[in-house]
Amino acid sequence: MPITQQQLLQILPNAGAKAGVFVSPLNAAMDRHQIVGPKRMAAFIAQIGHESGQLQWVREIWGPTATQRKYEGRADLGNTVAGDGFKYRGRGLLQITGRANYAACGEALGIDLINHPELLEQPQYACLSAAWFWATKGLNTLADAGEFNTITRRINGGLNGLADRLALWAKARGVLA
Repeated sequence: MPITQQQLLQILPNAGAKAGVFVSPLNAAMDRHQIVGPKRMAAFIAQIGHESGQLQWVREIWGPTATQRKYEGRADLGNTVAGDGFKYRGRGLLQITGRANYAACGEALGIDLINHPELLEQPQYACLSAAWFWATKGLNTLADAGEFNTITRRINGGLNGLADRLALWAKARGVLA
């Protein structure tokens, strides 16, 4: 069963009008990657809710911070050309980061993200990239098992923002139950 705009707003009240913009592409992306049923949907919505500031940001806010400066030249992200750190900063609802991840995501979605990284800022691709990342990391299985902290680590590399993620997850489970 798809999520409704009303349910999305109950979970992510700060989304405001953005809930209406994202509900259709979000449902299409979740359907495409089998993020279906209350357990999977609740975990996914909680994670994208945290990572996007409740659908407010589809592009990483750039300082640059000390962490962001370290994106430059990171071979593990495929950032091998000067300027890659900024060009391939986090985008989409789960913040796809790095030239290598943009290339893999673009290939999976059938779009040129290397030359047009800004495409991940469009609602359709922001949602599809998040669902693609979720699927490629095996997060449906973890959601089914209730392994929320492991999901957080696979998305974020740690447990940053865990309290907010857990609060959104609890809200999502209540709304989607």
